[in-house]
Amino acid sequence: MLKTELRKIYKQKRNDLTFEEIQKRQENIYQQIFDLDISKITTIHIFLSLTKFKEIDTEPIINYFRSQNVKIVVSKSDFTNNSLTHFYLEKDTEIELNKYGIPEPVNAVQVCEIELDLVFVPLLISDEQHYRVGYGKGFYDRFLANCRKDCKKIGLNFFKPISNIDDINEFDIALDEVIYPKY
Repeated sequence: MLKTELRKIYKQKRNDLTFEEIQKRQENIYQQIFDLDISKITTIHIFLSLTKFKEIDTEPIINYFRSQNVKIVVSKSDFTNNSLTHFYLEKDTEIELNKYGIPEPVNAVQVCEIELDLVFVPLLISDEQHYRVGYGKGFYDRFLANCRKDCKKIGLNFFKPISNIDDINEFDIALDEVIYPKY
């Protein structure tokens, strides 16, 4: 199936999830994250959740890594060139919604991609080869292309991967792993 079709289907599937289903799926995802070996991880990048799109709530993940003395990095979106700029998320960092409703840091110190050891990537659906379908602007593919080769890339998703995405192209970056609910 093509990305445009998958995007429509999985936006709807996510929207159809009840509060209880989301809570159950999130708890399973959190437990898998808390079980990761993070002994060599000093800095992670994570997305700030878009609650209006029922994205996975990343606050418990942020709190966990903070409790492990791991530095947290989040992004600001530039819609003029579909790129991301990255900033440390400290306890006192102000977060504001941009004009698209995306939470972003205000008073934060900028970070370069090469500082990142682990990136958690949002997605609508992925395939068994760890390619993903996002919202379609290419923000994360551009960002991940600039990360170190040894930077681990983990997708977070409410749904089990499908067999394949038909229109993968040379700009798509495969993830190292996708965490989804496993019951």
